[in-house]
Amino acid sequence: MSKIYNQLNRRSFIASSAAASSMMFLPNLTVAQSKESKSKGVAPSEKLNMAVIGIGGRGRQVMDSLDATGIVNIVAICDIDIGSDWTAEMRQKFPRPPAYQDYRELFDKEGDNFDAVAVVVPDHAHFPITMHAMERGKHVYVEKPLAHTFEECEILMAMEKKTGLVTQMGNQGHSGGNYFQFKAWYEAGIIKDVDRVVAYMNSPRRWHGWEIKGYEAQDAPDTIDWDLWNMTRPEKPFNEKLHPGNWRSWFNYGNGAFGDWGPHILDTCHRFLKLGLPHTIEAEKRDGPNDYIFPQASTIRFDFAKRAKMPPVKVWWYDGVENIPDAPKEMGPNPKVARNGKFIYSKDLNFLGGTHSDVLRIIPEDKYRDMAPSLPKFPLKNSDHFKNFALACMGKEKSRSPFHISAPLTQVFLLGVIAQHLGGSLQFDTKKKRFKNSKIGNQLLEGPPVRKGWEHYYKV
Repeated sequence: MSKIYNQLNRRSFIASSAAASSMMFLPNLTVAQSKESKSKGVAPSEKLNMAVIGIGGRGRQVMDSLDATGIVNIVAICDIDIGSDWTAEMRQKFPRPPAYQDYRELFDKEGDNFDAVAVVVPDHAHFPITMHAMERGKHVYVEKPLAHTFEECEILMAMEKKTGLVTQMGNQGHSGGNYFQFKAWYEAGIIKDVDRVVAYMNSPRRWHGWEIKGYEAQDAPDTIDWDLWNMTRPEKPFNEKLHPGNWRSWFNYGNGAFGDWGPHILDTCHRFLKLGLPHTIEAEKRDGPNDYIFPQASTIRFDFAKRAKMPPVKVWWYDGVENIPDAPKEMGPNPKVARNGKFIYSKDLNFLGGTHSDVLRIIPEDKYRDMAPSLPKFPLKNSDHFKNFALACMGKEKSRSPFHISAPLTQVFLLGVIAQHLGGSLQFDTKKKRFKNSKIGNQLLEGPPVRKGWEHYYKV
């Protein structure tokens, strides 16, 4: 039995409903006073002041995307490794915002200067920083996956309900063509009676080829506060296979291919097919199972119950470079498909889909061409995911992937992660939100014990 199992314990939390709460955080938009505002032709009063926490790696693209909206003013930045080459590019590109290493100091010193936060940090750090922001009345944009554990998603949904703040998870395709097409085709009855979905992620991952038997200590760079990097998790020694970027490979810190690509491949299926949570999660294949890092390849099946008039749905997830699912027979003997995407099977039609904003195609191709003139149209000019969030903070739009939408989606993938970890077939009670046949699985819903001094984030 893995050492991690012996470390797990039951942790309770207090969740208050909006009706029971007398406190509502409704911040006013801060007027942005900057030369950048004028240069883009937007009045300062029409810009949203934001802080960005996590400016290396994915944070670089997020900062650029927020800036490109023309209605966001980045007024403060923060990174656990703020003095390193990892963050140098964005510090040079955005020299005006004050920079911090500790997010708590950023809130203490700059909190009056911004109304929204982008959280672009490792998966295990999403939750404490997001809770810290919401406790202080800040709207939050959180990169996918929303949180690191099933329980953390539950708490974030309760916090969203309590505060009424604008929230958004960073599955950017949820504001792209696939979102609007899937919505239009579902509402028109083109997508109906779906009973099977096959999702696949066959690109190489960082942990592929690793042989890991535990945590090996290396000297941490002088630029990083390694104790703070660990956040709520029991502290482990620094290693280059954790930072920078490699944290996604580890059960204790990331959510593997599920957390990275699941929100980009299965988001519209989950939302418009109203899948909710699965009652069975089965690991049909695990290559190289490991107590510490994700398998080299896995096939996980999710069984979803009937919803209203919609039939039960089985969803398969394939990851691993060579773990490639069979394509629909309508595509012929040598189909050309991307390495990452999905097949959707229904009573009347089958569909080929990609990731992010990629639109669906009806297969076979000749049927798609025949149907094309009569297919419902969908809007092509829409705010992207970042601008949608900013406009939602301004009260001009509704965010498309708020926590009450993105948390249940994330929870599906977190159940898949537990199956990758434990193997076998897991039976899940979707009402009680507990496994029926796995004590260890129920402990993993909560994650490892929270470090002393961080427990307060687990209360609403």
